[in-house]
Amino acid sequence: MSIIVKDLVKSYGLQHAVDHISFEVRPGEILGFLGPNGAGKSTTMKIATGYIPPTSGTVIVDGYDVTEESLEVRKLVGYLPEHNPLYLDMYVHEYLGFIGRVHKMLSSQLKTRITDIIHMAGLEREQNKLIGSLSKGYRQRVGLAQALLHDPKVLILDEPTTGLDPNQIIEIRNLIQQIAHEKTVVFSTHIMQEVQAICSRAVIINRGKIVADQSVESLKAGAAEGISLLVEWSGDIDQQKLESLSGVDRVEQVSGGKWKISGSQSSDLRKQIVSLSAEQNWDLMGLTVEEHSLENVFRELTATKT
Repeated sequence: MSIIVKDLVKSYGLQHAVDHISFEVRPGEILGFLGPNGAGKSTTMKIATGYIPPTSGTVIVDGYDVTEESLEVRKLVGYLPEHNPLYLDMYVHEYLGFIGRVHKMLSSQLKTRITDIIHMAGLEREQNKLIGSLSKGYRQRVGLAQALLHDPKVLILDEPTTGLDPNQIIEIRNLIQQIAHEKTVVFSTHIMQEVQAICSRAVIINRGKIVADQSVESLKAGAAEGISLLVEWSGDIDQQKLESLSGVDRVEQVSGGKWKISGSQSSDLRKQIVSLSAEQNWDLMGLTVEEHSLENVFRELTATKT
């Protein structure tokens, strides 16, 4: 059950919310779809689920074109939007029954399926409560339950843990891992810890363009190889001389005499900077190490790529 995105574009006037992106999600894969706010994540997901049409390009779900065969795609996909659109004046059990009838599930199957989904989502104690009376964490569970009710082969989740407390995040994360074994999952977020905990691969989008597409292990390996130094001098220094040091990838002024120098972990940048400062009579006031993390990799990719 694959998802193939080919040269996808979504434009609003002169602005490209999604700008010629292509990627594939393989059967049984949990893909982390990352990007800062406004990067184009939700727009891509809305196109993939048939909620809005693309300007150009295609999305193919299990061989069905989302634009030409939207109803077939919707039968295959379970979707939890970023803003969970629940009917707050309905009871949990009642709402799931309504969703089942929308999917034209047989009455004989629906009762058993609702019972199973309520158990899977941990909603036993809340099933006879009004959705409007539930906490945000339990509303997210109801959203996941409706997305899973018709047993879709593809699950698309748009930032399902946004706004939840740490305990709720772990609960939702465990639920996603539990249900993902036999499904293809696209999990949208801008939180790198979520990707590291759940996903096998990550696609990072920024300003409508893909800036990275690789396994989470590769991203972690790349982070391990990098290092950043926060260095402070009293007085002026020569930025070009810093940039010429072996292993330096980037030099940027943070404020005043404070600079951030990024480069390879294998090069001893600290020793080189201390030596250069002594040679140039720069008054070195401080030097601290900021090791690269997945968060830093994400920030650098989304800050420098367009």
